[in-house]
Amino acid sequence: MPIFEKPTLESLPPVRQRWLPLYLEHGRLEVDDSSVKWIGADFTVVRIPVASVSALLLGPGTTVTHAAIKACSETNTPVCWIGVDGFHFYATGVVTTHDNANARLHASAYASHSKRREVARRMFARRFPGVDISNKSLDELRGMEGQRVRSLYAELSVRFGVAWKGRRYDPHNWDRADDINKAISIANAALYALCTSVICSLGFIPSLGFIHSDHPLAFVFDIADLYKAETSFLAAFQTLGANPQAAERDVLTVLNSLLQQARVLARIPEDIKELLA
Repeated sequence: MPIFEKPTLESLPPVRQRWLPLYLEHGRLEVDDSSVKWIGADFTVVRIPVASVSALLLGPGTTVTHAAIKACSETNTPVCWIGVDGFHFYATGVVTTHDNANARLHASAYASHSKRREVARRMFARRFPGVDISNKSLDELRGMEGQRVRSLYAELSVRFGVAWKGRRYDPHNWDRADDINKAISIANAALYALCTSVICSLGFIPSLGFIHSDHPLAFVFDIADLYKAETSFLAAFQTLGANPQAAERDVLTVLNSLLQQARVLARIPEDIKELLA
């Protein structure tokens, strides 16, 4: 029986120091010779240092053994089940952190009406640096945010020479969206997967949002919105500006580069800490 030796808590690297999520498809994840091993459909064999990975993203055609999931849990490495090339986020496994301090902090901030509003205002303040929003209501801030995003789309359209007719996306009718809307959705879904993996690995609660609500990933959307302008939006327009026939994988390749440049993986834990302080 394969044995994966559980590492000590002190030996595990913090989330902000781990690699970006690793996407896997069409293969098998198992434990062999005391390590987690990926066997691809083309018979490629790769040993994965799961303790150094921020999350494993399992795409189509993936099978995983109980021992492999156990190893990921013991290294506090989330596993997410997603669609092809990162599009569509289906589910994530719950990882067991060493305590529930962050969950209690999150729940406490959410349970207090005044604290919840304060956290929401802090999130909006990140979008409008240098602007006094102290006298603005949350509804006014939501309106300002909508205008900011629309202006950003228009600016990126001109900057990269990509035709833009507005944000139109129907998850139930994917083919109706134009290429740029598809690219934005693909990049956003990948960003959501990254944020979900970090939030879960830190022990926060994905469903308790402060700006977003009524969705099991409300807090994920709150956090992801902090980085879209410099990552997913930029990746979509930059990719299609360079190649109008770019594939989904091309968008995600650019997104991965932008995530690294912006040090998003390192920033998320600190940003959440400041927002909930």
